[in-house]
Amino acid sequence: MANCCVVIPYYQKEPGILLRALKSVFAQSYRDFHIVVVDDASPLPADADLAALSLDERASITVIKQANGGPGAARNTGLDHIAEGTRYAAFLDSDDEWTPDHLKNAVGGMSLFDADCYWASITGGEDFYYHFGMAELAETAAVTRLSEAPPYMEVADLAGVMLKNWSFMHLSCMVIGEALFRKVRFEAALRLAAEDVLFFYDCVRAAKRSILCDSVGAVRGEGINIFHGMDSDSPLFLKQQFNTWVALDRLESRFAHGPKDIASIAHYKKTARDQALWSQMRLVRRRKAPQFGLLAEWAWKDPRILRNALELAAGKLSGRSKPGSEASKHNY
Repeated sequence: MANCCVVIPYYQKEPGILLRALKSVFAQSYRDFHIVVVDDASPLPADADLAALSLDERASITVIKQANGGPGAARNTGLDHIAEGTRYAAFLDSDDEWTPDHLKNAVGGMSLFDADCYWASITGGEDFYYHFGMAELAETAAVTRLSEAPPYMEVADLAGVMLKNWSFMHLSCMVIGEALFRKVRFEAALRLAAEDVLFFYDCVRAAKRSILCDSVGAVRGEGINIFHGMDSDSPLFLKQQFNTWVALDRLESRFAHGPKDIASIAHYKKTARDQALWSQMRLVRRRKAPQFGLLAEWAWKDPRILRNALELAAGKLSGRSKPGSEASKHNY
């Protein structure tokens, strides 16, 4: 029975990307793992990449095929199929790669400090500019150094810190213990955005202890997968921002929050509204009809978007510019 289960949701259009991710798992210095690949009705089936592996490697992989449900549903399926006796669950996006000591650092730190939630740092290319590592987090948040090698640390109010800016967290660097992976699940309906942030927050609030590691645990890839972003001119952008608002609203209502946390949530809700409204204004400028149906649904759930629309209209008339990079960098 493996001590750790690696959950990889898979939806790809390019060959070789899953194979690259799997090779990084088999290159781990920590070897007590089993892999669950959830083929989320991928245009390119997972079988093509698995054929390049050895028989021993393929024996360590379970492939589950399902109708397309998006990233949250795929990860939930993986979590639901973790074998009894497994102590840890690690996530890896199918287009990312782990560094060789990622699992060793995660399992070692969680065991040493009796933690059930863990993140390492992640690195990536220029398109990944909005993410930052644990070293940069330590410059703005109060951290307790737990060890130097590996560089483990702890943040007393991790939930509050992530509400200010959660860009130091990434699923491919996250490992959780059994108490969490048996009960916490992704909101599968939020498939265009924010299901990861809501999951992060649920885990942090439910964990007995969360630790961070300043070592790089993963390198972000550039595959075209179920997590691939979209720009503000995409017809799905409004839905993405609406799902972001819904996730924040659920996060707000699910737990008790202090004034600072409430202010952080309110800021991100307003950012989602403003981004959505600017995208609709661009449609109008191009003489295209706004997405009235989804806007009406949003206004029914969140009447404040009407006030935001008036504020943006007033700002446009007075010559104020639209939201800048600070807002756009949080589109997840």
